[in-house]
Amino acid sequence: MIITYYGKQSFRVSFGDTTLSFDPISKESKQKEIRFGSDVTLVSVNHPDFNGVDQNSHGDREPFVVTGPGEYEVKEVFIKGFSSVSHYDGGNHINTIYLVELEGMKMCFLGAIDTIDLPDAVQEELDEIDILFVPVGAEGVLSPSEAAKLSARIEPRVVIPMVHDDKMLKKFVDESGNGSSTPLDKLTIKKKDLIGKEGEVVILKPQN
Repeated sequence: MIITYYGKQSFRVSFGDTTLSFDPISKESKQKEIRFGSDVTLVSVNHPDFNGVDQNSHGDREPFVVTGPGEYEVKEVFIKGFSSVSHYDGGNHINTIYLVELEGMKMCFLGAIDTIDLPDAVQEELDEIDILFVPVGAEGVLSPSEAAKLSARIEPRVVIPMVHDDKMLKKFVDESGNGSSTPLDKLTIKKKDLIGKEGEVVILKPQN
């Protein structure tokens, strides 16, 4: 599995011939959008920084789009979405937390949450998380301290911060105390690579 980061909360996850997109940046965002084809696109919050679904239609690829709670199965990818709340950018939004299973690995994408108190339905599913995507450092998402506390509570093997502020990111890394501050261009990882890891923070460099 290869994970590539494009800023804010935008990620591409590729494995075999399948590509997933999380929170693609739209043309209406102040951030630079990135266009690539995906098979599945997941949107956590209906905001221009996260809802650029049209950016994932490319070539012969037209994504299966998930924008809210429910259970989905697409191309051997198992997805569960859970409703929560976000106050990102000063708004009052529905935020969807996604649990995604593929290639024997379990990912949790928290979206733009701003509380460490997760819904009961989510907490019941948070066992053996391999990779956690956690937001850090913008109005309406977790503070560095909150992000570190929630990450420690969930106990994933790997933590990937979704960076909204570089200064806040450094504070998050310092509070987590388990990882390098040197960003990677991308993360290539298999299930066997996760053995022995406990909350390792991996910073990815935005590819834009």
